[in-house]
Amino acid sequence: MRLSTTAISLMGSTSAGVPIAVGVAVLRYRLYDIDLLINRALVYAVLTATLALTCLGSVVALQHGFRAISGGTSQLAVVASTLAIAAPFNPLRRRVQGLVDRRFYRRKYDAAKTPEAFSARLRDETGLDALSEDLVGMVSRTVQPTHASPWLRPESAPKGEQAD
Repeated sequence: MRLSTTAISLMGSTSAGVPIAVGVAVLRYRLYDIDLLINRALVYAVLTATLALTCLGSVVALQHGFRAISGGTSQLAVVASTLAIAAPFNPLRRRVQGLVDRRFYRRKYDAAKTPEAFSARLRDETGLDALSEDLVGMVSRTVQPTHASPWLRPESAPKGEQAD
C-alpha cells in the first residue's frame, strides 16, 4: 500500500505538533516545576563561577609563592588550592542559595522565615490568647487559607479523679 504525499505531509505535521503541544501545556499549566530549575541554575552558575575564580586565583597565588620559595613549580600548590576550594563549598552554596532566594524568590524566602520568627516568639510568649493570635496570623500569611482558627483540646481529668 502506497501513501500519498499529502498523507505523509499530514502525518509529519501532526507528529511535529505533539512536542509543541506538550511544551505549551508544560509552560501554561506549570506541569514541571520550572521555577526550581531556574533557581538551581542561578545558584549553581554563581557558585561555579565563584569557585572557579577562587580556584584559579589560589593556584596562581600558591604557585607564585612556591616559585619564590623553592625556585620551581609544585603540585602541592594545586592540591592545597583544591582542598581550600572543597572546604567552603557547602557554606558558600547555602549563602548563594539564600541570596538567590531573597532576590528572585522573595515569597518563598518570606514563607520560610515566618515560622522561624514565630518559633522565636513562641519561646518568649506565655499568654494563650496572644499565642493563638500569632499562630492564626502566621498560618494566614504562609498558607493563605480561606479560614483559620485554633482548636484547643480540652484538658483531661487527672488520674484518680472522675469527671462529672
